[in-house]
Amino acid sequence: MNIVTYPDRADWNALLKRPELNTESLRETVREILGRVRTEGDKAVMEYEKKFDKVELHSLAVTEEEFKEAEKAVSIELKAAIMLAHKNIHTFHAAQKFEGKKVATLPGVTCWQKAVAIEKVGLYVPGGTAPLFSTVLMLATPARIAGCKEIVLCSPPGRDGKIHPAILYAAQVAGVSKVFKAGGVQAIGAMAYGTTSVPKVYKIFGPGNQYVTAAKQQVSLRDVAIDMPAGPSEVAVLADETANPAFVASDLLSQAEHGVDSQVILVTTSSELLQRVQQEVARQLERLPRKQIASKSLESSRLVLVKDMEEAVAMVNEYAPEHLIVETKDYMQIADRVVNAGSVFLGPYSPESAGDYASGTNHTLPTNGYAKAYSGVSLDSFIRKITFQEITSEGIATIGPAIEVLAANEYLDAHKNAVSLRLNRKI
Repeated sequence: MNIVTYPDRADWNALLKRPELNTESLRETVREILGRVRTEGDKAVMEYEKKFDKVELHSLAVTEEEFKEAEKAVSIELKAAIMLAHKNIHTFHAAQKFEGKKVATLPGVTCWQKAVAIEKVGLYVPGGTAPLFSTVLMLATPARIAGCKEIVLCSPPGRDGKIHPAILYAAQVAGVSKVFKAGGVQAIGAMAYGTTSVPKVYKIFGPGNQYVTAAKQQVSLRDVAIDMPAGPSEVAVLADETANPAFVASDLLSQAEHGVDSQVILVTTSSELLQRVQQEVARQLERLPRKQIASKSLESSRLVLVKDMEEAVAMVNEYAPEHLIVETKDYMQIADRVVNAGSVFLGPYSPESAGDYASGTNHTLPTNGYAKAYSGVSLDSFIRKITFQEITSEGIATIGPAIEVLAANEYLDAHKNAVSLRLNRKI
């Protein structure tokens, strides 16, 4: 990892820069795949599955028999863990239910909102080196609570033509409607445009590699909504001299192992902690099965020493990390000063892994600095709020003259007339 000591504020932009993705080179590939999926449907999806996932499929839909096989293949221990995680995720997200109330802005003028579920949602769940069955729970659980009528899930199959059994089991637990064997850009295209097998959805959720990210961005221009802009995963740890260096190192590595383009950053006020974390990272890295991936990620990661906690907080707010771990003596006071982060983990016993799996919060979060403007996935992500208003004859008499003045000054005479006719109507 790169060590940086007492950087000037003018150098922060360069210091906090994420690994750059060369999206230009892949954009044409993505456009070509999406174009074929739009026009050729299932045929194109299966051809791309053969090309990219090295599997020959004759149908995309997961059968009832495959669900039963998957349930038998998942261990009792893993089933229990999935059930516990689902319960906590359900509890946290159910508490976010919107309760609209009617507001009388003036006598006879009543306004309110109603929360309505997005009817059809698509969930993308990566397979590959890390089958993210936890993402199934994070996305399908709030979708089911919101009341989405159709929850479609796409995930790449293995060489045996089957989706990882834990992904299928989690899909059943969380209430997914239909599951399809499709990965990458072709899966995003199938859900965005619809095929003979895969229904068209109104909004697509889920993480993925740079091809999936580019595909989501392209289809969102005019065909379907997406959850948020997303990029490689990241964590920042804010720590002082009281932090446990082994804990800090483990948190950095837990994120570094996600992918070679992930980034991890430590910001600390303690030079001794920085040195001990560096040693711990090297020690723990040697024991990781995904050592090669984590090592590559650490090349673009930083250990940063700053002069005081004021500067440390300012730096992490400028970075706006996807995940922020605060391991300081006064972490609750520090928490009040955090304004830019996707999800925050407080104290020595709150690893980022807890939020990834089972504490209850959602792990689908804004990356690449988007935490300055975007929230992570929540129950609100799966609903729309429709506004209503009811105006009585008393209400239009009260508010109407002001509307006439406003409309006339915007030179919108038909707007003014719609009110004037009501004001002048003989009752």
